[in-house]
Amino acid sequence: MPKDLRDFWAGLLYLTIGAAALYMAADYEMGTAVSMGPGYFPKVLSSLLIFIGAVSLIRSFIVHGEPLQGFAFSKILYVTISIVVFALVVEGAGFAIAVMLVFIISAAASKFFNWKFTLGIAFGSAIFCSLLFVKGLGVPLPIFGSWFGM
Repeated sequence: MPKDLRDFWAGLLYLTIGAAALYMAADYEMGTAVSMGPGYFPKVLSSLLIFIGAVSLIRSFIVHGEPLQGFAFSKILYVTISIVVFALVVEGAGFAIAVMLVFIISAAASKFFNWKFTLGIAFGSAIFCSLLFVKGLGVPLPIFGSWFGM
């Protein structure tokens, strides 16, 4: 029986997500560190998730932790809804608006939610992510979408 249920469930979650991602990327060409193929990043990241999950799972049987106080279904729901909203609005509203919505909806799950702080972080993140992903890395998404006549 695990001594720390938080580490146990976190480790199991990391292992599951990492294994699923590794399975999905199995057919992608790996390439090398110098000439990365399409499978390089997903395979390295999923391997890291599997490693972290294994360490966390093993640790859960060794180190005593705090007891679980329940499962935060509402917080998971907020984060899940924010991701779904992003997917639904990113093409029509644009990347910047979609990023802002992710931050605002996700932040609403916190007991420390503050509108001014959240809007500031969401606005700054939208600028940073738009510059990094759309302009810097060339992700083919509009910064502001067709809903705004752009």
